[in-house]
Amino acid sequence: MKIQLGRHVYGLAAILYGIVFLYWRGSPILWQEFQPFANVPHPGILAWIVGAILLFGGFALEWSKSARAGAVASGVIFLLFALLWIPRIVARPGVYNFYGNFFEQFSQFSGPLVVFAALGAGDSKRSALASRLGYIFFGVCVVSFSLAQIFYLSLTASLVPKWIPPGQMFWAVATTIAFALAAIALLSGRVALLASRLLTAMLLGFLLLVWFPALLAGPHRLTNWTESIETLAIAGVAWIVADFLSQVRPASTAP
Repeated sequence: MKIQLGRHVYGLAAILYGIVFLYWRGSPILWQEFQPFANVPHPGILAWIVGAILLFGGFALEWSKSARAGAVASGVIFLLFALLWIPRIVARPGVYNFYGNFFEQFSQFSGPLVVFAALGAGDSKRSALASRLGYIFFGVCVVSFSLAQIFYLSLTASLVPKWIPPGQMFWAVATTIAFALAAIALLSGRVALLASRLLTAMLLGFLLLVWFPALLAGPHRLTNWTESIETLAIAGVAWIVADFLSQVRPASTAP
């Protein structure tokens, strides 16, 4: 089974992540999302290691023969980043932002898991189970995306370009509902293929309408780069899921 364009989009995001880690390796802002690493000796060396692994994973994902190795490399990094949020969730369980960050990182692990399993030799039960797990993990992450926008609706609205009618709050609410409907479709298996494709389009819309203009306006701000690349990576995961669903069954069947 082949994972098509989604794998290449995700691989591009991994490459860009790697470049960011190498370029901003000395910046404390780089580690704000990964606080357990903030106090380690020589964080720049750690940034070199992470950046190199992500570069390898991203380039490896672009070729079929090395894609499974690339999926392992990038997937392990994002699984580690996700797990690093758990201590903060335990310490402050009432702050949803920590859950949101966990699921953002975890979603970027679920895509490589699907790629790794789907590109395995044969159609073994183990590969099918791993693909299914990656698919379900991503569906759960999409639930979190919707909840995050609910909890931080005003912030979400502030990110919407003011020139887009009918208004910022309208689109904040509309995209929140869209995330919720996509999650229901993915987890129920009903119109899941259509939902994954529409979700991919919406995420790419976020990139083009929100983060790409921010990047052009402030190319020296690290946050603009990390948010842009993260959006591209999650869109790549949604695309991987769409590729996976298009090959394993009709869209109307259950996962």
